Amino acid sequence: MAFAFLRRLAGAALLCAAALAAPNALAAGAAPQPERTVDMAKVLAPGPLPDLAVGPADGVPVIEYGSLTCPHCAVFSKETFPQLKKEYIDTGKVRFIFRAFARNTLDVAGFVLARCLGDDKAFAADELLFAEQDKWAFVDKPLEPLIAAMRPTGMTQAQATECLKNQKLADGIVAATKTAEQEIHLTGTPTFVIDGKVYGGELTIDQLKAILDPLVKK
Repeated sequence: MAFAFLRRLAGAALLCAAALAAPNALAAGAAPQPERTVDMAKVLAPGPLPDLAVGPADGVPVIEYGSLTCPHCAVFSKETFPQLKKEYIDTGKVRFIFRAFARNTLDVAGFVLARCLGDDKAFAADELLFAEQDKWAFVDKPLEPLIAAMRPTGMTQAQATECLKNQKLADGIVAATKTAEQEIHLTGTPTFVIDGKVYGGELTIDQLKAILDPLVKK
């Protein structure tokens, strides 16, 4: 039997829509002030799910906690991440780690579908779902368009339906979310952890440069 949460996906879509008006508290181009500090070694310790990471192992770790139904996370994915990748990840300066933070049942479903492709493909699938977010995240019946958004990965309707029965993956997403709540005291998305400092809100590339340039190898 599929997840019980699938019966509540329509309600989840309404929850997501409310996030559209969430303000970005960080001024464009300004060096943001961290909300708090954390033990970076503890944050980087293995969690309930394998990390989805791109970039060299010795790069400066940049961790994003994101929600697939978060509009600001989607903007970061589509507009800022490509610049970060070009200037810092592809040049060997940064290791970018994306961690799931499920704000609702629709997030859980999306993250589970991405993970069903394999941990090596889940990051790209998450990026695809961000790119297609407006087609599935804010509709009355999101399950079918969510599955449709996964089709470019080669996932069929039957495979998606079977994937959504994977309670172990769903439990892992929920556990990862609880870990972020407990260790980072995270309450919203996106949230970034860099050099032991926690930054809440969507960061621009200029803000990231202001944070990263003193830390990365020249």
